[in-house]
Amino acid sequence: MLNGAIYLQGMLVGASLIIPIGAQNAFVLERGIRRNHAMLVAGLCFLGDMILIALGVGGAGKIIAESLILQLLLTLGGAVFLLRYGWLSLQRAWQATAQSLAEKGLMSRMQAISMTLAVTLLNPHVYLDTVMIQGAVAGQYPRPQQLSFALGSITASLLWFFGLALLASWLAPQLQRLRVQQCIDALVGSIMWLIALGLLRHGVSLV
Repeated sequence: MLNGAIYLQGMLVGASLIIPIGAQNAFVLERGIRRNHAMLVAGLCFLGDMILIALGVGGAGKIIAESLILQLLLTLGGAVFLLRYGWLSLQRAWQATAQSLAEKGLMSRMQAISMTLAVTLLNPHVYLDTVMIQGAVAGQYPRPQQLSFALGSITASLLWFFGLALLASWLAPQLQRLRVQQCIDALVGSIMWLIALGLLRHGVSLV
């Protein structure tokens, strides 16, 4: 039976972890502004979150916490990917013309899918937020009530990703000017690099 108070706490914890800007949010926002597979990207981000939250509530966070090698692989792999993606965004902003932005900013369906999976699965912050932190919070409750917490957290993810994609798509006409697009690419690239540098520092601390 659904416990309303625990469901609400799951929503609040999930929202507090997912709303701060990160690689996933930046990518969803970018696809929404370009109106390029925005709903597909939002759906995949939500699906990834749902699976990882379920794994966290199921106890998978302990496996990651106890495996130094797995933590290093996730951290370094994520840093390399984010540095590469950030460089492409910064390069696009620096060399931008109206035509180049229109051409380079668009992705095919398969490119959008692969990039979404990458910013989700190669981002250690996702595992920290969904698997480890939410798994730890859910572990405070008796087993039958953990489902209520997980459903609340999953609801927050659903509302956030689709809401962000829809809002970005709605604002797209006002945000598609050349200078605005350059600023967006520069912001996305900077965010990716800042996250990557944080991951590298974390990787060094693990050794």
